[in-house]
Amino acid sequence: MKLHSIALAIACATGAVLFNTTAYAGGIPGAPAPFDQGGVRVALVNYLSSGDYFQAYEAGAQKQAKALGIDLRIFEGRQNAAEQREQIEQAINSGAKGIVINHGLPESLKDVVQQALDKGIKVVAFDVDIDNPKVPQVEQSDRALANLVLTQVVKDNGTAFSAGYVYVAGFAPLDRRNEAWKTFKAANPQVKEKAQWGAVDDQTANSVANQAGAVYRAHPEISVVFAPYDEFARGAALAADEAGIASKLKIYSADISTSDIEAIRKPGSPWVATAATNPAVIGEVSVRAVALLLAGQDPGHRIEVAPTLITRDDLLKNEIKTMADLGRKFPAFRASDAAQASWIPQ
Repeated sequence: MKLHSIALAIACATGAVLFNTTAYAGGIPGAPAPFDQGGVRVALVNYLSSGDYFQAYEAGAQKQAKALGIDLRIFEGRQNAAEQREQIEQAINSGAKGIVINHGLPESLKDVVQQALDKGIKVVAFDVDIDNPKVPQVEQSDRALANLVLTQVVKDNGTAFSAGYVYVAGFAPLDRRNEAWKTFKAANPQVKEKAQWGAVDDQTANSVANQAGAVYRAHPEISVVFAPYDEFARGAALAADEAGIASKLKIYSADISTSDIEAIRKPGSPWVATAATNPAVIGEVSVRAVALLLAGQDPGHRIEVAPTLITRDDLLKNEIKTMADLGRKFPAFRASDAAQASWIPQ
């Protein structure tokens, strides 16, 4: 095993990986301080890391950090609020000048985030509302995302059907998507929600599949499942396949990855549409936002990345099989001008 691999294995075992970036190690010409010198230390503290979506988010964050000469330390999430608090404290004590928080439970984060702010550390949060005016919130326009896919639901199924709904409260993006679902049901009283279920853990798709199997047996009249998180949709689709009811069910989700594309394209798949932003782009935006704060510039308090509706027909017609294909065919999915400045390298 090479020395780099050994170091990486040790870092992973402790829950953090240190990426020493070299693209602008000596600083970015013409950039404001501290980026004119390079080597700015930033921590990315995750609550969730499992699944393609969060892996793509991390990859985007790493890519933008490298372009900025940021020394990015990534703390892997284990769906554990107490551990995430400890990781933020570790980031504070490590000398990080900025911290990006990726998801989490607000009630467990507010005080420790305030500790960081009190020490002059800049903090940005993605999809967790810290409720602090000094902490910019990076969001996916979650209500717009949910409304996009619910418009497709009506197009495919009309406004009278029996629905299943996958949801777990307490996560900012899911809570915002839930508001859109409640508004949708109020506007369409003949849409009958027959069951609600959900789980967020280190095996979310499998946990949701186990729950969905029982729901499908209890409510065979369900014809539409709204599962506004791709791991939810993956579990709902797996259970439908196992129950032999995939042809009688349509599943609508949020978020996208290459493995999601493969699952949606699969012949006979009940998963027919999703609305999504590019997780890699959101990772880039999150790092740019904290960089702007460190440079004394204002990225805005709510930084939204616009979503795109993606259907099975879109994927098949355009021969889209990967996220790279999706970016080529849907230019709006490829990049975002959110939290941008002329001195920030692309």
